[in-house]
Amino acid sequence: MKIIVITGASGSGKSYLSSRLSKLFCDSIVIKTDSYYRDNLLIKFLSIFLYDIYDRPFSIKKNKLDNILRSIVNKDKIISFYEYDFKRKHSSQSNKIMKYEGNKKFIILEGIFAHRLNLNYNETINIVCEEKKDNCFKRRLKRDQLERARSSREVTKRFNKSWYLFYKNVQNFLNKNKFIELNLVDKNSYEKLVFYLQNIKSN
Repeated sequence: MKIIVITGASGSGKSYLSSRLSKLFCDSIVIKTDSYYRDNLLIKFLSIFLYDIYDRPFSIKKNKLDNILRSIVNKDKIISFYEYDFKRKHSSQSNKIMKYEGNKKFIILEGIFAHRLNLNYNETINIVCEEKKDNCFKRRLKRDQLERARSSREVTKRFNKSWYLFYKNVQNFLNKNKFIELNLVDKNSYEKLVFYLQNIKSN
């Protein structure tokens, strides 16, 4: 069971890529780091004043993510997954009975924190989504207004801080690990990625 790590700045196409890959490799398991935000009183309070609260690792349940990944790799029969409601700032948990058929399943780990967990990234397939800042902002603005009930002013502040923090913190990961840089506008690079993953799955 191989882990595909998809990271990138906000609005760079991480969720879109994970969705495309999960449909292509239909037996894969998708885990979004966005689903593992904390919903305690401290985080809720800080979110009122700090625009970058959701762009810092202490805002997510890293231990839960680590445990879930470990449980899937170990092929545990029942796995607890989480979902986060950004409008209500509420985290919910649900148990799922897993079916493991063969050894060719991918785990697709997607999100701005996907490269900052307790994983051995020398053993994972690392993908970094790249896109122009203006295009990323347009995607982020549309998503946050529709799904997270945020104003354009709030989105602008959050996005600029998020962009800065991601590129500040991703350098260490890029320097230490092999990765595939992908821009979804470039069909050729996407097709190469799919071919690469298909070969891994077939071997």
